[in-house]
Amino acid sequence: MTPADLSRTVLHAVRRAVDEDALRAPVPARVRVERTRPGGSGDYACAVALQLAGPAALPALEVAAILRERVAAEPGVGRVEITGPGFLSFTLDAPAAGDRAVLDAVREQGLAYGHGDALREEILQFHHAREVRAAVTAHAVRRLVVAQGARVRVSCEEASDPDWARLDVTVDAHGTPPAPLTGIRPVPAGVPAGELLERLGPDAARWGLLRPAGHDRAALGPELLVQGEANPLFRVRYAHARARALTRGAALLGFTAEHAPHAVPVPVPDSESHAGTAPGAGHAQHTQGAEHAAHTPYGEGPLPYDGAARPLLDLIADHPGVLLAAARHRAPDRVARQLEAVAHAFFDFHDSCPPLPAGDEKPSAAHRARLALAEAAGTVLAGGLSLLGIRAPEHL
Repeated sequence: MTPADLSRTVLHAVRRAVDEDALRAPVPARVRVERTRPGGSGDYACAVALQLAGPAALPALEVAAILRERVAAEPGVGRVEITGPGFLSFTLDAPAAGDRAVLDAVREQGLAYGHGDALREEILQFHHAREVRAAVTAHAVRRLVVAQGARVRVSCEEASDPDWARLDVTVDAHGTPPAPLTGIRPVPAGVPAGELLERLGPDAARWGLLRPAGHDRAALGPELLVQGEANPLFRVRYAHARARALTRGAALLGFTAEHAPHAVPVPVPDSESHAGTAPGAGHAQHTQGAEHAAHTPYGEGPLPYDGAARPLLDLIADHPGVLLAAARHRAPDRVARQLEAVAHAFFDFHDSCPPLPAGDEKPSAAHRARLALAEAAGTVLAGGLSLLGIRAPEHL
């Protein structure tokens, strides 16, 4: 179960409670589910009971109890607890199955992973000044809200700067609108588009303009061109290129990614296999265990990752929520920060759980499953860069 699935599950529980007259309150348009903070209970938490307590004229703890009994029976939910003044904390069942569902969703949806229709009822009109950062930001916001189903029109106070076309910026109308529109007003860049393009090129220029929050000044110096870890744009694009290189390397070795279709046999150390057994008994015991594991689906055992994979899996699972939040808040900087976090987690995972065999090692189910996670990370990075209007090269 992904965070989006859990959000829909809780919302469905609210609707059921209202339909059954257990709650008398308006059903919210959506339910926000957040990952539990360190030290908290469960995997995810939400405050919907606190939100509904006032309209329902009931204590938040009573509302939480009503919802808990309806959510707890849903598939994929292992345990639901009530904490504090009325928070619902959820522990998901079979986390390995949830991880596979996320990776399957990335594989099926490709670069559109995280896109949705939450804003399908909205018709938006944005207006900005004749300034390069405002134009690039408005263009990125357009991409974000369209990816969530909205229809949008962007206008500029004056005629577009011809150099904007080299930044892939399009404007639908020019001039003063007859009625006030939603303004896109980041802190101005302080330099024209032509100068930025000459110094940085389109990709680094767009990243430099979009990475800071709109109320912060954009750093547009030569550090955006540094080919090293200190440059977040390079690190993000290098992580994507590395993920693609893993796929090519696996093809040369004769294997492809698989989303953990079978369990990985766990070898029994010699000290455990042979201690206190007759000659050959340890080998027979080991073989029997391997045969059992080879026929055990991953749904009955752990995925072949260590703890380094958890942050990457969580970031990929949370990616749709980040994209929706960025669209709602007109904040492309949220996408840039998400991509930085994914790139960082990818390299930690890559170094701890190598997706490709080394030396004489033969490709195993573990390598195929790790490659699937690496490919999913690459897809998320490419899709996020695309929403920002930035290329994701296959090679760096």
